[in-house]
Amino acid sequence: MSENVSLGNEELESLATEFRSIFDIQHRKYGFPARTYRNCFVGEEAVARLLETGMAIDEGDALRLGNLLMAHGVFHHVQRAHSFKNEYLFYRFAVDEDHGGVAAEASQESWVKWADFLSSGGAGRRGEKVLQPTLPEPDVNLASMDQVCLEEVGISPLDEYNAQLLDNVHPRAWRDPEPKPKYNLVVIGAGAGGLITAAGAAGVGGRVALVESHLLGGDCLNVGCVPSKALLACAKAAAHTREAHHYGVRIEGEVRVDFGFVMERMRRLRAQISPVDSAARYANQLGVDVFQGRARFIGKDRVEVNGKELNFAKAVIATGGTAALPNIPGLKESRYLTNSSIFNLTELPERLGVIGVGPIGMELAQAFQRFGSRVTAFSRSGRILPKEDREAAELVRESIERDGVKIVFHAQYQRIEGKDSEAPIRLVLAKDGGEEVHEFDALLVAAGRKPAVADLGLEKAGVDFDSRKGVLVNDQLQTSNPDIFAVGDVAGRYQFTHMADFMARQVIKNALFFGKDKVSELIVPWATYTDPEVAHVGLYQRDLKERNIAYTTYSREFRHLDRAIVDGREQGFVKIHVARGKGNILGATIVGSGAGDMISEITLAMQSGTTLGSLAAVIHPYPTMAEAIRQCGDAYNRDRLTPTIKSIFHKLMALRR
Repeated sequence: MSENVSLGNEELESLATEFRSIFDIQHRKYGFPARTYRNCFVGEEAVARLLETGMAIDEGDALRLGNLLMAHGVFHHVQRAHSFKNEYLFYRFAVDEDHGGVAAEASQESWVKWADFLSSGGAGRRGEKVLQPTLPEPDVNLASMDQVCLEEVGISPLDEYNAQLLDNVHPRAWRDPEPKPKYNLVVIGAGAGGLITAAGAAGVGGRVALVESHLLGGDCLNVGCVPSKALLACAKAAAHTREAHHYGVRIEGEVRVDFGFVMERMRRLRAQISPVDSAARYANQLGVDVFQGRARFIGKDRVEVNGKELNFAKAVIATGGTAALPNIPGLKESRYLTNSSIFNLTELPERLGVIGVGPIGMELAQAFQRFGSRVTAFSRSGRILPKEDREAAELVRESIERDGVKIVFHAQYQRIEGKDSEAPIRLVLAKDGGEEVHEFDALLVAAGRKPAVADLGLEKAGVDFDSRKGVLVNDQLQTSNPDIFAVGDVAGRYQFTHMADFMARQVIKNALFFGKDKVSELIVPWATYTDPEVAHVGLYQRDLKERNIAYTTYSREFRHLDRAIVDGREQGFVKIHVARGKGNILGATIVGSGAGDMISEITLAMQSGTTLGSLAAVIHPYPTMAEAIRQCGDAYNRDRLTPTIKSIFHKLMALRR
């Protein structure tokens, strides 16, 4: 209701009596010398009582309700100098004035719109609470695990596309520059974190050296995000083609995947993207001194690479991490794949085993099953995607199993047999006092990652580190050596390209401009690109319970959403947690088609302090999947209509008939 309204005397008398009965009305003294104010109540005490009695859902509602009543003359500030505020201010009901009675009608200037009352107000800054969830600790055995050496794996086959890639990110004819007398910043590692740190520092006038021992672009470009998403796009196309009959599209014969073409396409697209991360671009366009080789600290302000000494004012460690090899007897001697080698395949394995059920394992397990492999994945626990919302992970499990992936839970690894290149790989599990054997043509190990801290000379630089947790940093990403910082997978639990990106931005400020940006202040979304996708930002329900944060959850299942119904993509939901009584978004999980794109709207709301109720006022195109977010906002606003507010609505409607 958006029109201006004014209450009649009878209704105002009734409301005044109802509200006056819950407030502490008494004579009060204030000031020096003390002045007595007769028959008053205190604003902050009144707000508390409105919340205690359930007449208002949150402080904002209490203030709007109080100001609405003030606008209609039910009560006023004793000096008529303030609106209704949650402060130690004195207010008096009109019936307690010396002349008695209720003000007949408010002036037009003080009219309140009900639309204003129902809206959540403008965007504000988020509170001081850390909205980063507690992630599982690294494997207790991680320190004793070996890790993959990327230089030993390499890139293959050496076709025109991989040759183009290598020419960009590890050119054979590259000559290191002569070191400058001193650098503002030396960056070790040229993955996402290192590249952005180097480019940003050079962009503000810094003299920067960038050192990379293997491939510029790091995991993301070469063996991570880019190649995996290229494969997932092909796998999704295959799945949708097989499902086309649900839409009346008839395809004669069997749908088969040309795996050789899929991998060639991936190599072509990877090479197409690689110039952005190339040595030539960083050296010639951005003005960074690029060194190809392994960097080692030889002092607290010096690095050695290829026999040359680089002196620095500040340094950043951005060496990332690589796949960890679990301590399974026979694994290191067998033929195994990791994310660093699976993209070198040219033939589709008929049978693929996957050790690990995290994002990498589940994404590739589903993709290879859709390509035509018979895939079996192994979990040491009773679930997949262990860090995700349990309900969301269960939907992904159901979808992956419908595709044909077999998942073995509570796997107890005994040994792996597979030295002979012609014989199948045998994974032996303990089962019911005996053994259970699974045979494969290829075995993918996706059981976690280990930070790359070995052989960096960190001891000589005075940098504390842990083989499980990586380089140890404070909240400003500063190491035990105040002139050395660290970003990305080598220094954080959030092993995402976009997290390394924003850590790098903070380090540029903190290292070069005396900034105090804190990594704990970042609101970090992420997505797992299975089908359906899972996306998350902020706190999980388990975090809210552990931290004793009062919250309310609003959810909307896609099966009730028009776009999901007509698209035949009804699997999934939006789930949003808000601070109880306030509406500030504390966390959210989305599982379904396009979840990774949808989560950004909620991330933006959290970053800007926009409440869930305010999202209900954002017009979304119809029909879209993102309407589910707005509908959660509608549900929140409906819950804010307390019995008292509903009663006021009914009385207003009666007056207007």
